[in-house]
Amino acid sequence: QVQLVESGGGLAQAGGSLRLSCAASGSSFSINTMAWYQQAPGKQRELVAGVQNGGSTSYADSVKGRFTISRDNAKNTVYLQMNSLKPEDTAVYYCYVEATLGGSHYQYRYWGQGTQVTVSS
Repeated sequence: QVQLVESGGGLAQAGGSLRLSCAASGSSFSINTMAWYQQAPGKQRELVAGVQNGGSTSYADSVKGRFTISRDNAKNTVYLQMNSLKPEDTAVYYCYVEATLGGSHYQYRYWGQGTQVTVSS
């Protein structure tokens, strides 16, 4: 099993910045994909940004140029630096990880508990 602990959400003004962190812990696991999703009230959960084990990244069009995803493999931690925040970025942000356990090749999927980000205008 892999446990995910998120931190860094909160309240920011439009144009401001926040940094989210998500640390994975457990035993005998190897992480492949790490990502952040957002879910606004009444909307479906959507991918914000993802980073592969090799470092390749992808972003939703709505955050390109404003958000940066990164990971520290030694710490099993993924970060989301959010700059130039807009009120429409307000959502619960969830950390997402795909990992193998032990010697298995099966990719297990794990979600964090979510952290609220609120951007005021």
